[in-house]
Amino acid sequence: MLAALVVTMADFLTPDDGPGQAGDFRVSPKFFLILLGLGFLIGTIGHIVKSRPLQAAGILLIFAATLFLPLAYTLSR
Repeated sequence: MLAALVVTMADFLTPDDGPGQAGDFRVSPKFFLILLGLGFLIGTIGHIVKSRPLQAAGILLIFAATLFLPLAYTLSR
């Protein structure tokens, strides 16, 4: 079992051998990464000052960056 896993993983050790990118999602991830970092920063500040609205805002920004915005962008095209 382990040998089969190692052989399968060996196909992906070089980037040229892995699967190609498919689909129409051609947006730079910088916006999503900045939004994700901002969400973590706001959520952390909310935990430090014990502010539930700041914690909720941070969590919402993280979900927006990782799920809602990419999904909405994909579905709108």
